[in-house]
Amino acid sequence: MRRTKANPNFTRGGSPPLPSGPTSFEEQVSRLGLHESEYVGSDELRQWCCRNCDRCYVPEWLLKEWNIHARPDSSPG
Repeated sequence: MRRTKANPNFTRGGSPPLPSGPTSFEEQVSRLGLHESEYVGSDELRQWCCRNCDRCYVPEWLLKEWNIHARPDSSPG
């Protein structure tokens, strides 16, 4: 039986690097034209975060400020 060549990347492990670019949260903040100091006072951003905190990244400090709880069994995608 003929042996095949081993995968040279087998021991490197890990997954491919994540694409760099803005998160959905950052895109929303940009669309709304907000600065970080304005996040807490934005009703529109708060509504977006409430709808998307289980599937998109939202800064933890902002979730705490608004008392929004993401489901612990879900992760940002």
